[in-house]
Amino acid sequence: MILEKVAEKVLHPAELEFDDLHKALGNLNHSDLDFGDIYIQHTMHESWMIDESTVKNGNFHISQGLGVRAVSGEKSSLAYSDEVSANAIRQSVKSARSISRIGQDAAVPVFAGVDGNDLYKDVNPLESLDRTLKIKLLQDMDKYARDSSPLVRQFSASISGSFRYVLVAATDGTLAADIRPLISLRCSVVVEKNGRRESGGAGGGTRGSFDFFFEPVGNTTRAMFYVDDAIRQALVKLESVEAPAGPMTVVLASGKSGVLIHEAVGHGLEGDSCRKNTSLFSKMMGQKVSSPFCTVVDDGTIPGSPGSLNIDDEGNRTRRNVLIENGIVTSFMYDRHNASLMGTTSTGNGRRMSYSCIPITRMTNTYMMPGESEPEEIISSVKHGVYAVDFAGGQVDTTSGQFIFETDEAYMIENGKVTVPIKSATLIGDAIKVMSNISMVGNDLAFDPGLGACGKKGQRVRVGIGIPTLKIDSITVGGTKS
Repeated sequence: MILEKVAEKVLHPAELEFDDLHKALGNLNHSDLDFGDIYIQHTMHESWMIDESTVKNGNFHISQGLGVRAVSGEKSSLAYSDEVSANAIRQSVKSARSISRIGQDAAVPVFAGVDGNDLYKDVNPLESLDRTLKIKLLQDMDKYARDSSPLVRQFSASISGSFRYVLVAATDGTLAADIRPLISLRCSVVVEKNGRRESGGAGGGTRGSFDFFFEPVGNTTRAMFYVDDAIRQALVKLESVEAPAGPMTVVLASGKSGVLIHEAVGHGLEGDSCRKNTSLFSKMMGQKVSSPFCTVVDDGTIPGSPGSLNIDDEGNRTRRNVLIENGIVTSFMYDRHNASLMGTTSTGNGRRMSYSCIPITRMTNTYMMPGESEPEEIISSVKHGVYAVDFAGGQVDTTSGQFIFETDEAYMIENGKVTVPIKSATLIGDAIKVMSNISMVGNDLAFDPGLGACGKKGQRVRVGIGIPTLKIDSITVGGTKS
């Protein structure tokens, strides 16, 4: 069982047992405390980087620690240590309990193990490929890129993997564990033609072994497909022209362009911002916020996705949550603290970057469900517009829903056909208006390749995004060509 494997790794070396955690929670718990928990983590991480045909960085480290949290009303405290020991737990419990010194001691129920999902194997990915072969893969990618086009001027790539053990014990009797593999491969390229330089980047990741990057994709391997894609992007940009400006129809490509849904809609449906009325969706439960073609889901149970978890960081089993159904808000996402303050239960969205961070409401894999239209049908319905394939970044105000996103790969649509690539195009609008302007949704739901990460309140965690091809009838495009 996972619990026994995690205990063997994080508890037994410190001569600790589950009973020691139960006793520590008993010392933490009292009648004025809503709940508390102990989170223990052990992580192994390895990374390598090649730049300009030279291996310039190699890193391996092991980190571990524990965090003790106490919650009383809207107040919460966290005490943590980078040492896992009986004394570290005792001192952290003493510090965390100081959030409230009033109240009688309260008993902690007998531990009840939580059955998590079974989304990935508990096999250490760092051991799935020898270090020399990881370096050779990067070198092979470098040579492949330079042999692919005489226009390539620079190439860099990095490979990384981690293996994390997680144990959560709480005052309500929760006892849960997870063993989380994670791997990533990224590459970037710079090309030059007639004095003009452009860049492209690609990569992917999964919760599995490094064998993932050697799997066939088309007539090559996944790793070399990333190189091809990075070069393709850079070469496309060499031919790009100035972007138009003004209100127009925009088609979002399936896959990575789902970042717009993640940012403009997903963050606004997180329970902490809704509870504090800092989201435009705060008072809109059960109300229409988009066209009836739109159903938005957050799902932490997609096998292999870096955004998926067997349990969240509060010990709750992750699940599929329908946030917007046929245009109507049906659910928010909750961690345990915000759920308790709003009179509901956690949706499995309590996440933390490490033991030194307090868990907060976070997305897992957020995506829009597919519709019935063929992608070609959507494109052909547009006389004049923009086809946005990927985004470089953006900013969102969750209170108003106003956003601005910069495209990284985009094209003009003219008379129903995708034509010239454009540069420096931005999409500007507000979430509800844009969602209400969605008139066609494709049947081609696709997800990002596994590099998605999200920052919030100083914490960065891995997430997944997905979207089918969709048509937005009107959105403001910011460009340099009037």
